[in-house]
Amino acid sequence: MLSSRLSCFVRLFAIISLVFFAADVPIASGQEQKAEQQPVTPQESALEWIYKAEGGFFWPQLAISIALVALVVTNGLALLKSRFVPERLVLDFEQLVKERKYSDAFELIRGDQSFIARVVTAGLMRLTDGYQEAIEAMQEVAEEETMKHEHRLSYLAMLGNIATMVGLLGTVWGMVSSFRVIAVSDVTPPPSLLAQGVSQALVTTIGGLLQAIPAVFFFTIYKNLLSRRVLEVGILSERMIQRFKGVVTQRKSSSAGTPSSTAKPSASEAKA
Repeated sequence: MLSSRLSCFVRLFAIISLVFFAADVPIASGQEQKAEQQPVTPQESALEWIYKAEGGFFWPQLAISIALVALVVTNGLALLKSRFVPERLVLDFEQLVKERKYSDAFELIRGDQSFIARVVTAGLMRLTDGYQEAIEAMQEVAEEETMKHEHRLSYLAMLGNIATMVGLLGTVWGMVSSFRVIAVSDVTPPPSLLAQGVSQALVTTIGGLLQAIPAVFFFTIYKNLLSRRVLEVGILSERMIQRFKGVVTQRKSSSAGTPSSTAKPSASEAKA
């Protein structure tokens, strides 16, 4: 259920982003007047208008938008339940253990690349050294895999902060441009020149917020989802490794008792 909601969020975000950058929304380039008093002015798309308003800030904000969509989709796919706890893998593993096909169960779990498969494989390979050593090996692998996901998520949070800073920089730059026009002009400058700087300030601010808000939203959602996935893997992997605990104990006890049962009789016993 949670994976389907996550997929819907990712698809909706991707669709909105594509529509925002590819839409051809007509925007009038002059003030609205009566048609008979004003000639028809050419219309431009929303993307062209944003490009003219932002100026040089258009390209970094475009790069941030593309990177943001890529990170949202990549992290969303990486946090799918099938990447952490494949249901078919767990069911097949449980079935092989019930049938006492322990070697087949070990080969099955070792050949999978999911999160839980790597954790359980590390524990099984250290189980002969002791149950506590196996648990420690599983924890080490789980922490390593969790760190990889957290590093990938940190780029999403970093991108949200960068988007905010770029928008703020565009705001300051636009206002400075407007005041500079006033400072270097001996007469009152036309409103169109002042409007260029103000437009750049406002549009870059809006662009930065439209990038930072989804970044913070998805970072929080993914962070909580990662914690839930890791907790689920920890509980299930410990239950799976316990199935092998008794088997290893029995083999150790049988191997320890074998030399005494098969030892050759002493010389006194042979004479008797």
